[in-house]
Amino acid sequence: MPDLGPDEVVEPDEAGTDLVVVTGLSGGGRSTVARALENVGFYVVDNLPQALMLEMAELAFAAGGAARRTAMVLDVRSRAFSTDLAGAVRALKERGFSPRVVFVDADDEVLIRRFESVRRSHPLQGDGRLADGIAAERKLLAEAREQSDVIIDTSHLNVNQLRRRVEELFGGEDSRRLRITVLSFGFKYGLPPDADYVLDARFLPNPFWVPELREHTGLEEGVSSYVLGQEGATDFVATYAGLIAATAPGFEREGKRYLTVAIGCTGGKHRSVAIAEELTSQLGDMRLSAHTSHRDLGRE
Repeated sequence: MPDLGPDEVVEPDEAGTDLVVVTGLSGGGRSTVARALENVGFYVVDNLPQALMLEMAELAFAAGGAARRTAMVLDVRSRAFSTDLAGAVRALKERGFSPRVVFVDADDEVLIRRFESVRRSHPLQGDGRLADGIAAERKLLAEAREQSDVIIDTSHLNVNQLRRRVEELFGGEDSRRLRITVLSFGFKYGLPPDADYVLDARFLPNPFWVPELREHTGLEEGVSSYVLGQEGATDFVATYAGLIAATAPGFEREGKRYLTVAIGCTGGKHRSVAIAEELTSQLGDMRLSAHTSHRDLGRE
């Protein structure tokens, strides 16, 4: 990297530097995200003081090679952590870098359970309760969450599922291309907090009430054929596939890299799964980058 004057910037297309900034709630899975990024070729710097983000990015550019793909993990426990993540990211952009910010989140009760299972206190808990520490950290990170490029809710993900999600997101495709996650879920387990679109498949007859289909899932041919054979099912899928395809170029122009389309039914086992698989297939036929994730499959 040539010496940069105060008014010079790195041209990201020429630099080819791929920067990912990982932050989020303690207990949310930052360490797992960091290991998954290492698996797909990123050089990971953990617990980096926020003030050193720009310096680290320029060092990565200068080093070249594998360091051009660098992930910086920010931890609220760092003494140098500040709430102005937006300012730090803006400084990177002003120097010509294009960082992607990943925020790792989880429900409060899940975080409490995780801390209790390892008999560890929350870093911001002080003399209070675990819930107090989590609430304080949510407040501290509220702006960072709002301004992140992608939010990964790990409430219902095990370590392997979280690793696969990160590898799907950062595993080598063009980083500027919109990547679509088609997520099936059950309404009785709550709405996915990271959804951009929420589709409701409960207008279709429920295979749960068909004895020979009840114990099967939407991944299986019998259930899939039953769901997609219902009146309105194929129109439903085609309409939303067309809508997503029509809006994808606009999202890409606006710099949005990740889109989550959540499809719900009652329990997340039959209708939403079958519809999600079919929608992903149609988006693929439209040359869009899409993959499925089934949040609640197996919970019943």
